[in-house]
Amino acid sequence: MNKETENKTRCGFISVVGRPNVGKSTLVNGLVGEKIAIVSSIPQTTRNRIRGVYTDERGQIIFIDTPGLVRGKDHMDQCMKQVSFSTVEEVDCVIHLVDANKTFGEEEQMILERLSEIKCPLILGLNKIDLKGKCAHEYINAYQEKLGEKFNNDKRFVILPLSGETENNLDKLIDLVFERLPEGELLYPADTVCDVPQKMAVSDIIREKLLSIVRDEIPYSLAVEVEEMARRRNKLTYISARILVESESQKEIVIGKKGKNLKDVGTLARKELEELLERRVFVDLYVKVSKKWREKTSILQDLGYVG
Repeated sequence: MNKETENKTRCGFISVVGRPNVGKSTLVNGLVGEKIAIVSSIPQTTRNRIRGVYTDERGQIIFIDTPGLVRGKDHMDQCMKQVSFSTVEEVDCVIHLVDANKTFGEEEQMILERLSEIKCPLILGLNKIDLKGKCAHEYINAYQEKLGEKFNNDKRFVILPLSGETENNLDKLIDLVFERLPEGELLYPADTVCDVPQKMAVSDIIREKLLSIVRDEIPYSLAVEVEEMARRRNKLTYISARILVESESQKEIVIGKKGKNLKDVGTLARKELEELLERRVFVDLYVKVSKKWREKTSILQDLGYVG
């Protein structure tokens, strides 16, 4: 291989979009080889744009895991929708990930309408194909009808059956993405897998553990904000975080009988946080009621959901 060939690395940004709970975070985690985003069966688990970085000898792919797209009515839903759709204007390729086992619905039609207008290459990822993919034909037919002649242009549009859970066809997806990236130098050091700010990563870990405990009761009304992260002299990192809920009854659920739920969340989070930060951690959690916090711009800004 000569020097001219060696220098032709490719680098670019890929947006992964789709309705909630289609497996976007599982896919991105699988592609970069590490857990960088919350994985849960609860819709709208991802609330920020999370960048996962994949690097090999061909170059570098920056995958942007976006919030699930819904026809939401509150301010937070609209903000997340704006975050997701704004990424398709800024990237070199878009992956529309769908659950091939769930019927084509309103959210998918909304997404299809928007993606039919983009100029960059588009990949339709038929996810969870290991579970038979009984509705795959609905998505294929909808795209064929909407795209017309573009549907048969392999450089602009391609369909790929895959599974983020079993990692089926992930190598093929990487190949397809590299073929569609522009030439360019690496944007991150080769060993980088994620560029999520540390406080955001910490709050997501706490929220993930909280959802695992109270998931059936108040999943959409929860938010976690890390207020303080400080290294102490005894080689321990002190983390103070507030948990936002919308009512006193929700606060009681989060705290649990004799504080059990809150204690369990702290224990579960501490274990993973110590692995992330590579040092001992003390997690101090408290719960605050803020009625209709999802409608308040100032709070959404503090949480990082609004720029």
